[in-house]
Amino acid sequence: MRLHRNLVFTVIDSLLAIFNDGEYADKVVSRALKKDKRWGSNDRKFVAETIYEIVRWRRLYAEIAEVKEPYDRDNIWRIFAVWAVLRGIKLPDWKYFENTPERKIKGRFDELSKTRKFKESIPDWMDELGIKELGEEIWTKELSAQNQQAEVILRVNTLKTTRDVVHSILMDLDIETHAVEGYDDALVLNERANVFMTQAFKDGMFEVQDASSQLVAYFLDVKPGMRVVDTCAGAGGKTLHLASLMENKGQLIAMDLYESKLKQLKLRAKRNGAFNIEPRVIEGSKSIKKLHGTADRVLIDAPCSGLGVMKRNPDSKWKLQPEFIDNIRKVQAEVLENYSKIVKPGGKMVYATCSILPSENEEQVKHFLTTESGKNFTFVKDKKVLAYESGFDGFYMALLERKK
Repeated sequence: MRLHRNLVFTVIDSLLAIFNDGEYADKVVSRALKKDKRWGSNDRKFVAETIYEIVRWRRLYAEIAEVKEPYDRDNIWRIFAVWAVLRGIKLPDWKYFENTPERKIKGRFDELSKTRKFKESIPDWMDELGIKELGEEIWTKELSAQNQQAEVILRVNTLKTTRDVVHSILMDLDIETHAVEGYDDALVLNERANVFMTQAFKDGMFEVQDASSQLVAYFLDVKPGMRVVDTCAGAGGKTLHLASLMENKGQLIAMDLYESKLKQLKLRAKRNGAFNIEPRVIEGSKSIKKLHGTADRVLIDAPCSGLGVMKRNPDSKWKLQPEFIDNIRKVQAEVLENYSKIVKPGGKMVYATCSILPSENEEQVKHFLTTESGKNFTFVKDKKVLAYESGFDGFYMALLERKK
């Protein structure tokens, strides 16, 4: 591989924005890819994948490069040089790479790879937490899986089409996909491609949604004609899936604290042809009280640490702090307590997170069932998805039924 100056400079600028300015990697990458319209698909692929790769392995590369935060521009060049040497890329005759100790870099890599926190490139506190909650064996396997690049997975919109039709349309565009057993609406891309530019996406024939996330709507056991409430809808990935399973029949109330996210949902719903969705901004406890005891089904896709989706959001490793996890557990307990009251007698509720920590998952449900609100519910079943077992995101979902 030959390194091109304009592409590498874009990567360096992007890493400075992510590491020093606290910007989110996906936003930075999106901005970087718009920098030069002359770039071809290989150029864009290099920029995106290199940024994510260096973000993912930041601690390991910084340790090898012997640089510490906050990183100046020279530090970032040294980290980039480590990435290039370990990838077997010949360094060009640029001033930034003068005196790069290639043999020392490889030796340090071998040495540091014997220690998990360096090998898997995570903060000390996160490594300790993972061992405490999952045990060393499972945590080690899960970390390794979370450091793999996430696949691009589509969820076919059954309100408009079928999986076979989308597969054929994309095949005609030289975008190859394959189905996965047990995931009825999913298509996995054989190679990464910009599917958002396809007419099929613009026509609402599919959304991009991880396979594990696609299990949640099915877990809620919705039927056409029901009244369903998605209490933490966000931009509506799971809401849209629920609408398709409800065949556009019944009422689907999508609630969120942020109006901006619900505006995105409205646009996506229009493209998807999902007409039974009613977005509602949560403006306080009154918004919830109005719905007490009225819903056949309630989805609580709770705020969480996101430790199940690190392969998709590698910068989250560096943004998360231990105190955030402590705080989010309290929020999860409050959300369960408050939103569970929306379920009517005989109705069902799913509590879901994209975390792999038992303290955010099984233990939250167990605690809820001992509370005054929780005593009205019966535990039906739960499902824990780990990345090292499934190949997809880590997820948790629990189905509870309100007693009649």
